[in-house]
Amino acid sequence: MTKSEEKKQMRRMIRALERELPAAYKAQSSAGIARHLLAMPEYQAAVTVFCFVGTDREIDTTAILKDALSSRKRLCVPLCVGDGLMELRQITALDQLVPGAYGILEPSADAPLVDADAVDFAVLPCLSCSHGGHRLGQGGGFYDRFLARYRGGAVLVCREKLIREDIPLEPHDCPVPWVLTERGLWEDGIPARLG
Repeated sequence: MTKSEEKKQMRRMIRALERELPAAYKAQSSAGIARHLLAMPEYQAAVTVFCFVGTDREIDTTAILKDALSSRKRLCVPLCVGDGLMELRQITALDQLVPGAYGILEPSADAPLVDADAVDFAVLPCLSCSHGGHRLGQGGGFYDRFLARYRGGAVLVCREKLIREDIPLEPHDCPVPWVLTERGLWEDGIPARLG
């Protein structure tokens, strides 16, 4: 089996597992992850933050988005512009988000474009990841392309029950230095202190 086929198989398994997670656990883990993330000095010091807008299957990032806005950070979120391609667009209020590609809330196409080099701190989604920062995404390549050119601070957010240490890796996969679950923070695979 190729690494690509292994990833497809693991995606099916993780999606099935995610569907079985109780709603209360999803809400509790999302709240815990947001609380930990807001305590990270790297997030607090960031002027420009890039954060995905969580779907019902992902971590609910609403608290993070609201905090970035209320803290007067420059907040940018993804706008899908093509197959595997996204742009970072600035928003100043959550009501600027509308359903876009794949039914995901996105900014409008006329929202200001933000260059990846301007981002100080990025909050990234995954289906699953290892504590060491190896990411299993949805398979569209959006975040692989982003990570290939991004050089700022980045954190993967994942529910602890979806962590897997055996993520299949391909040459284009870029590890993310920080992983955050409801249990806490890992830096390069080692438990790290928050704040």
